[in-house]
Amino acid sequence: MITRPILLVEDEPTNVFFFQHAATKVGITNVVQVARDGREALDYLGGHGGFEDRTKFPLPGIVILDLKLPHATGFEVLQYMRADPWLRSLIVVILSSSASDDDINRAYALGANAYLVKPFNLGELISVVQSVKDFWLTPISRPGSERADAPASSSKCSRRRGTWLRLA
Repeated sequence: MITRPILLVEDEPTNVFFFQHAATKVGITNVVQVARDGREALDYLGGHGGFEDRTKFPLPGIVILDLKLPHATGFEVLQYMRADPWLRSLIVVILSSSASDDDINRAYALGANAYLVKPFNLGELISVVQSVKDFWLTPISRPGSERADAPASSSKCSRRRGTWLRLA
């Protein structure tokens, strides 16, 4: 089964490298697509500017979004996603260096599913990425969802605001 990619929206190449390393280290097998600024993220999500081919650039199952980005902020990307009927149910995890209560509150008010502060060392980043994997990318079951004709690992679901989203 092919799983939907992770869209990492991050402008710092070092942070991209370490996120990808941490994802590999914790066993995430999803392809990590990278948007290097807010405009590129909007183009990817909207299927514009070289991202028209959805077989090559499929919609992600989860977006890991920095806030401080050139060309369009993470807040603008999040607001765009929540206003679009095709994108509003995508899982968005903010991964920002900002621990400001204003930024955290604004992100949740705009519809972020989670807000994580970027750690300053690789070991802590690996723990953060492991948490994202465990909560958002690991198959879970819900009462009454088990079927005799479907193996438990046949789908990946995640809980979001009391609903279940298919990620694969």
